[in-house]
Amino acid sequence: MGVMTAVAARPAAAYNGVLEAGLTEIERLMTGDYVLSRRAVALLLLQEDEDITAEVRARERERFAEIERVAERVRGDFAQPLSQVITVERQQWARRLLAGIVTEGERPRAAFAERLSRLMMHPVAGPIILAAVLYLGLYQLVGVLGAGVVAGFLENRVFGDWVNPWCKDAVSAVIPWNTLQDLFVGQYGVITLGLTYAFAIILPIVTTFFIAFSVIEDSGYLPRLALLVDRLFKRIGLSGRAVIPMVLGFGCVTMATLVTRTQETRRERLIVTLLLALGIPCAAQLGVVFAILSGNGLALAIWALVVAGVLISVGFLASLVLPGERAAFYIEVPPLRWPRPSNLMGKTVTRIQWYLGEVMPVFIFASVLLWLGDITGVYDVILRGLEPVVRAIGLPAEVAPAFLYGFFRRDFGAAGLYHLHASGALVGVPLLVSAVTLTLFLPCIAQFLVMTRERGVKTALAIALFIFPFSFLVGFVLDRVLRALGVTL
Repeated sequence: MGVMTAVAARPAAAYNGVLEAGLTEIERLMTGDYVLSRRAVALLLLQEDEDITAEVRARERERFAEIERVAERVRGDFAQPLSQVITVERQQWARRLLAGIVTEGERPRAAFAERLSRLMMHPVAGPIILAAVLYLGLYQLVGVLGAGVVAGFLENRVFGDWVNPWCKDAVSAVIPWNTLQDLFVGQYGVITLGLTYAFAIILPIVTTFFIAFSVIEDSGYLPRLALLVDRLFKRIGLSGRAVIPMVLGFGCVTMATLVTRTQETRRERLIVTLLLALGIPCAAQLGVVFAILSGNGLALAIWALVVAGVLISVGFLASLVLPGERAAFYIEVPPLRWPRPSNLMGKTVTRIQWYLGEVMPVFIFASVLLWLGDITGVYDVILRGLEPVVRAIGLPAEVAPAFLYGFFRRDFGAAGLYHLHASGALVGVPLLVSAVTLTLFLPCIAQFLVMTRERGVKTALAIALFIFPFSFLVGFVLDRVLRALGVTL
């Protein structure tokens, strides 16, 4: 690379005639004082920056309506979002500026990190690397270690042999009424159900997932994954940008629903929200599925193929039905690097704190509601309504409570399946069908509330009302197909 000579003056980037005329007109209309130059404010305003828009509205007051009319007129002259148009023009201006200044010698041989980076985005090598990441990061670390080894030890030894027996004795000694005892140490008790599920089953799973996700995030693999899946995502009306909320959904679907704001268009935001609610399992749910199906490779493969097939099919159909333009995709690809242990530790600890602060109260609240439903009889009425539906897809009636748990939180329901499988009450084809159906089941209360806030009440209700019968329909079809083919697991 040659040496860059000094430039006497750095001229401001000049945009095409329509943009420049719009910028000039907006600058002329503005009279307020800003920290940034008026040109910079006008540029951000044209790109619909929310903070700048609010500031201009506050400072310009009665002139804001006219400024906004000019901005809308300029936006209407371009087919693409102005954020993309401005970025592309800046890049072209920078290339023209450097063309007569920078000279290049012979290109050095690409370093190992650069070659690996290219392989990660290659249409053949990329999926192989992705499969290795999923196998090592999700299956082995989350499924085998988190959901299998650590969760098994905590549930059976720590809570099963020590914590729960001690708590039962302590509560029985302090509280003489059986009904009130059940609130804490009964079948649906805060300690024996809520805290046991939260600490013994879910916490080790989400912790190992947070570690795996922090490695993916800190290494720079995530933007390369976005470029790799961009072509596939375009088939379902999305772009590679959607990989960010999708991957986050494997940690917490509720949090990922908030991140759908990063999508370029309303159409993309709606499709991603639908797919997150339908078939993206959270870390705990995914870990439990890996744990209960890990002993049978065929069952795990069928689960993955069915869920992936449903997501692609529903996404494709949604892209045909929903109106709107496809957004273009561009993303900055940072250099690959070794993840820093301090970063991994900080991100993991922060996310575990979020889990304990946000999710733990939901588990306790769900336990209290289940206890109230049990003593009032409401719980039995709901279960009796679910049992015929559960039996229709070839599952035993004992699975119905897991679906009721799943309405409070998906991972809560998955923990119920884990418990049934561990006790030997759910094996073979019914285990696979229940895992698929619960993965596609209704969004939990927390996600539904976030969907309501982000997409509106009507849209959230429409998504929920579609998913509930659809998930059982998929379970029914899967059960009949497996039995017709004579598949035994």
